[in-house]
Amino acid sequence: MTAGICALSAFTLGWIGGFRINLTPSEPLGLWHIVPLDRPAVVGDVVFICPPVTATMREARERGYLRRGRCPAGYAPLIKTIAGVAGQDVEVGADVWIARHAVPRSSVSMVDGKGRPLARFNGGVIQTGHVFVHSTFIGSFDSRYFGPIPTSGILGQAQEVWTYAP
Repeated sequence: MTAGICALSAFTLGWIGGFRINLTPSEPLGLWHIVPLDRPAVVGDVVFICPPVTATMREARERGYLRRGRCPAGYAPLIKTIAGVAGQDVEVGADVWIARHAVPRSSVSMVDGKGRPLARFNGGVIQTGHVFVHSTFIGSFDSRYFGPIPTSGILGQAQEVWTYAP
């Protein structure tokens, strides 16, 4: 019982202190810390961001792409790299181009791991108040598929504490 109380206390303190455990391959596995972002997000920032409440995200949750968490609609925050910001033009074909530059390791899959078709973002200019998020992991569910998402969902920068990449 003491071990259970200690584990619950550690979890609660970690949650309140902004610590999260990443169990998805989109970024290294392990312990991360949410660090407040006191400036606008820029390309290259790795952030924790809450997915917006949309039909696309509901379907993603049903398909198992998103986990349960404390974001609106019960989603867990995503850990992603900002690949594009407001005003930049995004082209999505076999891979992604932002502001006429190829995004490394951004090939676009037509189907998910279970063979189900994946919708993809059609491209366009990133609107004010939105960012294009990306992960170099080939199976990542990111803006290649759901498009830019609101910056209002950014919880903070994602800082690795104790992680490893399998």
